[in-house]
Amino acid sequence: MATNRIIPPAPEQLHPEEAPDNQLAQQEVRDKQQRKLNAMLHAGAIAQIVIGAVTVLAVCYVAKLVLVTLMVSILITFMLEPFVTLLERIRIPRSLGSVITILLLLAAIYGASYFFYNRAISFVRQLPEYSDRIRGLLSHVRQETSKLEKTAQQVLPQEKEAQKPIPVKVQNAPTSGLITENIGTVTEVAVTLFFIPFLVYFMLSWQEHGRTKSVQLFPPEHRTTAYVTLGQISLMMRSFIDGNLLIGLLMSIVSLAVFGALGLPYFYFLGFISGFLSLIPYLGIALAMIPPLAAGIGVLSGTGLLIVAVTVLALHLLALNVLYPKILGKRLQLNPLVVTISLLIWGFIWGAMGLILAVPIMGAIKIICDHVSSLRPIGEWMGE
Repeated sequence: MATNRIIPPAPEQLHPEEAPDNQLAQQEVRDKQQRKLNAMLHAGAIAQIVIGAVTVLAVCYVAKLVLVTLMVSILITFMLEPFVTLLERIRIPRSLGSVITILLLLAAIYGASYFFYNRAISFVRQLPEYSDRIRGLLSHVRQETSKLEKTAQQVLPQEKEAQKPIPVKVQNAPTSGLITENIGTVTEVAVTLFFIPFLVYFMLSWQEHGRTKSVQLFPPEHRTTAYVTLGQISLMMRSFIDGNLLIGLLMSIVSLAVFGALGLPYFYFLGFISGFLSLIPYLGIALAMIPPLAAGIGVLSGTGLLIVAVTVLALHLLALNVLYPKILGKRLQLNPLVVTISLLIWGFIWGAMGLILAVPIMGAIKIICDHVSSLRPIGEWMGE
């Protein structure tokens, strides 16, 4: 007896209209999984960058003395490199030329320190006269303030019961901790000043060796990029140093002329200091204005003090808005927000030296970000 076998239809024959829908659903699931994976990878990369940045800043804070010494030595090396190269052209070996250049720098620093030290001592000796003049002005202000207080007491009702003052007990702070902190600071400065000439010498005499070996630390396919990056950082550092020296000299000359015409005492000393203090971004205007105004109180009239303040303000704005973009803008290309944040961070970590080193450090970081594909968005964000 023959049996009828039932052959099931093929899946595509059963519901041919459902096959594309199933493929689309599977594709959507795969796309969602891929997007989720990409988001997780992106979040992980951001977390790694944040953790790395925090770690680097922590190391910079802990190793402040070592890193500040190293950065100052690098800046001085870039300043002296043209002189060593010039000595090489007249057949003087690089090692000997480095020694000669460093000795000339130390002699120039000693001469400048001796000159400005004598002027500073003379200025400090005359501070009592300035303090007497300041006290006279303050006494006048107190008299005016007391008159206002008496007028206010006549207008406003007095309190019925005067409050008794709360007794305050004053204790002398222990001096042992203060002496220990000062000794530690002096020791740090001495160690820094001792190591800087030796670091500068080795950086100058072993410059080509250091650059070549640094490039060889990278894989062969990235060595060209590393070499170009180091070259651009070198150009940026030289432009930063040369530009700041040029701008500082221009502002110092103008300050000397204005202060001398006004008859400000020690105008040659105060003009030089004010011109170079104004180079500090944002904070320089306050630092550059304090010395000439303090010396002009009691000597200059109100119009003279106003001229001093306007001169310092105009020079700072000229340097910030005209000279810096023309001379340094092509090399740094940092937007004002990045400069302000870097001043805040590096000033907190390294103090006064952080304010000086903040801009070249961020300029070098931007150049590195511009040449690393994964960091280019950060470099674009830091740019103008």
